[in-house]
Amino acid sequence: MSGSGGPGPGSGAAPGAPGIPGGVGAAADLTVVVPAYNEENRLRPTLDAICAYLRADPERWGDWELIVVDDGSTDRTAAVAAEAASDEPRVHLLTSDENRGKGHALRLGVLASYGRRVLVTDADLATPIEELDRLDALLAEGEGGGGSGADDLVYEDGEDDDGEDGDDNRAYTPAAAVIGSRALPDSRIDVHQRPLREWLGRLGNRLIRLVAVRGIRDTQCGFKLFDGDKARAAFAASRLDGWGIDVEILRHFRRAGWPVAEVPVRWSHQSGSKVRPADYGRVLLELVRLRTRVRPVDLAVAGFFLLASVLLYKGLWADLDRAYLADSMQDQNQWEWFFAVTADNVAHLRNPLFTTYQGFPDGVNLMANTVMLGLSVPLTPVTLLCGPTVTWALVLTLGLTATAVAWYWLFVRRITRVRPAAALGAGLAAFAPPMMSHGTAHPNFLVLFMIPVIIDRALRLCEARDGGRRVVRDGVLLGLFVTYQIFLGEEPLLLAAMGMLIFALSYALARPDVARAALPSLLRGLGVALAVCLPLVALPLYWQFFGPGSYHSVLHGDNAGNSPLAFLEFSGRALLGDETRADALAMNRTEQNAFYGWPLTALAFGIVVWLWRSALVKALTGTVLVAALLSMGQRIRIPFTDVVLPGPWRALAHQPLFESVIESRVAMICAPALGMLIVLAAERIAVLEPRTHRAVGLVAIAVALLPILPTPQPVRERAEVPRFITDGMYRDYVAEGESVVPVPLPSPAEAEALHWQSATGFGFSVPDGYFNGPWGPERMGIYGAAPRYTSNLFRDIRYGARIPDIGPSWRAQAKLDLAFWKAGVVVLAPQDNDAALYEVVTELLGRPGERLGGAWVWDMPKAR
Repeated sequence: MSGSGGPGPGSGAAPGAPGIPGGVGAAADLTVVVPAYNEENRLRPTLDAICAYLRADPERWGDWELIVVDDGSTDRTAAVAAEAASDEPRVHLLTSDENRGKGHALRLGVLASYGRRVLVTDADLATPIEELDRLDALLAEGEGGGGSGADDLVYEDGEDDDGEDGDDNRAYTPAAAVIGSRALPDSRIDVHQRPLREWLGRLGNRLIRLVAVRGIRDTQCGFKLFDGDKARAAFAASRLDGWGIDVEILRHFRRAGWPVAEVPVRWSHQSGSKVRPADYGRVLLELVRLRTRVRPVDLAVAGFFLLASVLLYKGLWADLDRAYLADSMQDQNQWEWFFAVTADNVAHLRNPLFTTYQGFPDGVNLMANTVMLGLSVPLTPVTLLCGPTVTWALVLTLGLTATAVAWYWLFVRRITRVRPAAALGAGLAAFAPPMMSHGTAHPNFLVLFMIPVIIDRALRLCEARDGGRRVVRDGVLLGLFVTYQIFLGEEPLLLAAMGMLIFALSYALARPDVARAALPSLLRGLGVALAVCLPLVALPLYWQFFGPGSYHSVLHGDNAGNSPLAFLEFSGRALLGDETRADALAMNRTEQNAFYGWPLTALAFGIVVWLWRSALVKALTGTVLVAALLSMGQRIRIPFTDVVLPGPWRALAHQPLFESVIESRVAMICAPALGMLIVLAAERIAVLEPRTHRAVGLVAIAVALLPILPTPQPVRERAEVPRFITDGMYRDYVAEGESVVPVPLPSPAEAEALHWQSATGFGFSVPDGYFNGPWGPERMGIYGAAPRYTSNLFRDIRYGARIPDIGPSWRAQAKLDLAFWKAGVVVLAPQDNDAALYEVVTELLGRPGERLGGAWVWDMPKAR
């Protein structure tokens, strides 16, 4: 950057502001800043008009300066400004080596100023310089009671640091800025833009107001007068280089509590304007960046979480064609099938809530299964282009990252400004042992990024003491967030609601005064949320509970709770875990729902004792204890004894919704609660004195967390799909309305046939499968289709049972079952015990199979 024709910054300039040689000194009354880019034709008349106006009333304007900032123009803009500076020494020029944008130019100009007041105006002077009189009168008076235009003064509503509406600042606090407006009733537009351009501009301005600065009707009018010191402070703190600088500065004033007055002005459209309708969209993109207020440390934390997620699933990413998560049992096959069938339904405009590709001929109620429509639908292009395995890997990796970032955002917003402390707590909340257990097989319990957002919105409702518009807005958003979470996972939402309720009751016991004050607005907001959510989910939920393939509940027995020892043990995939010890305390490796380890348990106890005076700590303690107790199920066996006590889950076990919950999963509520305790402790430890105390505290946290660090998910090589399927040979055997019958039939224990479908584009249906569906007249929920004699026989032989005597009754039953399944072909792929299975199928059908495409096949012409 270079400068000419002006003084160095005075005492009011921001530190580090660029200097301007020469000029009137440090006591200027007014600075006018004009940003210019390729304005050689319009700039000189603008500068002459401004100088003539300011010279005409020297008593009114006193000592003034005019700063032109050439933003890397490629024409004679700088030369024109230099000529004006040679004629009027109070005109100064700053030049930039390259075009950086209006925001960058204004920042240079304002930071180089030293006027007690600073006017920024566009180079086209669309708002005549004479309008400065109105703005200056209002800035001088500060109250709307006199002066030109005082009756039209509009003060924008205050806003808190989070961009929410605050108290009304109308007309009693001196204005720190007065901005021209084209949108007020008394504004005068002498020359209009083209109708389409004007309409787009209004729409863009409305969106800007909605996103960033409510209460200001025209943020983009290029005629604004500021208190000089406040302007320099705001521009020094600004980050945007483009058109969004106007909004960023106004938001800075709002957050600082400096009132802004908006007054009507005259305005004329000037041909050759640099502003295009698309620029409003660019402003919105800049404001998204502005609203997020992302700091470098935030990006670093997000990058760390992403790296950790990638490392956890590195084995899967290393070979997407053949790698299969070793601990997922058959769930990877199931989830890839869910992603693939949703994409197929969307691509063919079929009902995404139902399919007959599995469970043929009755079909599967997809809404009653965990298909995660909130991700599987928007990821349809990825699934169609790259395959369901890529979608599966993306959902696990990016979903885990998003969940960690969401907890981090919530902790920074609600608990601490100490970023490292928030990162520690978020890491525990997202990468806790139960999360990693579900990370092998259940993305609906891993991808929880909406839960922190829902919690934050509920807390906003608690803070809206005055109710009104804010309650309605937050209630509407809460309803939309809950709706989306329903399409990500209903059981995680139920558990989150349980955790929030437990926390709220615990906090109410600690601070009844706060609870009483928050309750009215919270209840009103929840009512609004329900009014928004229920109509949106009514049809899908009706389909889920009453549509084809619906069921009433899935019972998991009365021994699905956690052992008390599970909270003190390490999970099988933890850094210091032992698979044998962990397996003995859980249903399976995908349901290790506690396993926080004794060091973390001990640390949590110490934190609670240390910080017990905090109401938040008391509420978190209650949440952890109640959730842990509920997760122990209907019967709690005291370790190392034969004593069995009734558990509190007994009261919920047979209630609607709760009867389908695996109660050990309630312990997952403890993860974010423990994460918050870590945040509070780390924040306090960071300022401990002497430093030895700080070191001891940090070592204690490290000792508690290191043993439960997750290790990479192991993978195995998945079975190949038979060429009979991949080469499409089955098409010669399966007519429309018929199915392929794998041996054994797909089930929760053996679901390779689902991979046959998802890997080849769903050219055929299969009976049975791995899903939740109804059984019996009471429509009790079970895994898979209602069992039949032949499917049970195949399953038993596959797992080593003795071959029974196959007589007429078995053959007749097989004929009935194959007819029910509308079998076009029976397929036996290579697998354990395939010789015994071949013998059984041959006996049942009365003829040997044909070896074709790497599998044994039996044509079923009678089923056509």
